[in-house]
Amino acid sequence: MKTTPLSLAPLLQWFFTQRLMQQRQASPHTISSYRDTFRLLLKFAQQRLHTPPALLTLEAIDAPLIVAFLDQLEKHRGLSARSRNLRLTAIHSFSGMPHSKRRTMPPRSNACWPSLASALRGPRCIF
Repeated sequence: MKTTPLSLAPLLQWFFTQRLMQQRQASPHTISSYRDTFRLLLKFAQQRLHTPPALLTLEAIDAPLIVAFLDQLEKHRGLSARSRNLRLTAIHSFSGMPHSKRRTMPPRSNACWPSLASALRGPRCIF
């Protein structure tokens, strides 16, 4: 049985409105930082995958794409190791989100994250 790809947009919306704002009561600074990370990631994914952000699927955001995104930020924007780690923290927080709320998330959203989550557990940059 083939399942349809899960759209990234509603998951990101849920992550910001429900997870960060309501459940975690994250600070406005954290929310802004995470927002900026995902803006940059979506722009990078659009350029790399030739897919508008509204049409991106959860499956499209894989570990190689994220590593390429972080490398691109370091090389072209002069991102420090500390800033790279902050970007990675935002992505890692989102990647762990479907597992923490299995009852409220669509069941298919959990299937594609194990490989991404394990890839993101790698070493961080040392500053």
